[in-house]
Amino acid sequence: MNISEMAFQVLVRLPLKSLARFRSVCREWKLLIDSEFFRDYFISLNSSSVSWSIIQTRHHILSLDIVGHHGCKTWGLTRFPGSFVSFFAETTIRKLQVLACTDGLVLIYAEASDGTPMHYVGSPLFQEWFQIPFPPYIHLQDDVGLHDHKRFNDSGLVTKMQSGTVVSYKVVWLIAQAFAKVDFGIYSSDTGEWEIKNVTCLHSPFWFSHQKSIALNGILHWICNFNTSFVAYDFYGGHDDDACDIIHFPDSGKDDELRCFRRTLSTSEGSIVYFNEFGENGNRRLRVWRLVKYTDGPEAWQLFWEVSLVSLIDLGIYYFPVVMHPLNSEIIYLWSRNKKGMVLFNLRTHVFSLHKESEDETKCIDGCTLSFNRCSEYMESMYGYFFPSSYGGTNCLFASQYVLPRWLHRLPRPQPS
Repeated sequence: MNISEMAFQVLVRLPLKSLARFRSVCREWKLLIDSEFFRDYFISLNSSSVSWSIIQTRHHILSLDIVGHHGCKTWGLTRFPGSFVSFFAETTIRKLQVLACTDGLVLIYAEASDGTPMHYVGSPLFQEWFQIPFPPYIHLQDDVGLHDHKRFNDSGLVTKMQSGTVVSYKVVWLIAQAFAKVDFGIYSSDTGEWEIKNVTCLHSPFWFSHQKSIALNGILHWICNFNTSFVAYDFYGGHDDDACDIIHFPDSGKDDELRCFRRTLSTSEGSIVYFNEFGENGNRRLRVWRLVKYTDGPEAWQLFWEVSLVSLIDLGIYYFPVVMHPLNSEIIYLWSRNKKGMVLFNLRTHVFSLHKESEDETKCIDGCTLSFNRCSEYMESMYGYFFPSSYGGTNCLFASQYVLPRWLHRLPRPQPS
């Protein structure tokens, strides 16, 4: 085995945190690490282990994580991913808010001491930040007022991926709503410019601006105030009719009165996932559906889990569902209010583990180290929102996931004109 082969075998087994440093050792190592063969081989060795976090969806400053997973083989981080979101600006900042995050990128709103609004997209792990230019069709004063009224909770961030690497992103603002129409303001990292896109959306009168979106595969998904469905739009796909997709939940209709919790969405293994528990004749069963087609009909969903969690109740563990594991659709995360801990439940084997915030960091089912960041406080504040009989019973996005990419990528930037 020659030196190049030895270097390959050693380097490909190191975490990305180390590879980011070793790219600077010499030109030969940089070319090796940046090669497609090296990237593909590395990803094949680390297909099921990556750092990620459960993040809250309410107003917050820079604290993304309420539950963090670190110590995974892919990145080799010693603390949870959200803790790397440190931010430095050239002016004094009086307000800072995380608007969206996806595929390792974060969208931040910052407000200078004189009230000037600024928006940045960044890669926290590489400490790369790019200030998004202000749209030419909105005055600065209007932007500050809109943020004060939570208007930009409808902001979103979508990416375009190639071979596990982010090659492009778009920042999306919901600018205006009218009957059966919405205006999207879209900034593209490819062009470095904003555009306005007028899109048909039959649910626009029910689309309240206090819900955040979930990004997946270039598509933003909004839980609107219309109780039985949600809105989706593909910002990288072609649209024959240029309209938002309106997708009804699979349990809307006959099972609506049987569900135990308010509707929400999660992601797992590259798909949008919906889960809920249903009580009938004294029995409680958890059902999990995967979105397989962006259409309005029963063919949109596939039921892939239906299990009883009676074993938890028998042990005195009372829970409500939070998110699915983003890389393993067999694992669901449940919060137990009476035990003040997170339950990781394997839907296939029915094996579960309880992790409490008051305890030291522990290993979880996927081999990562599990840590908490004021999770109990957040869950307690959100407890009443989980049940359909409270606060009007409308749908709600309680938590989301911040998943680090499987490979190194720099922040895409527009080409200089």
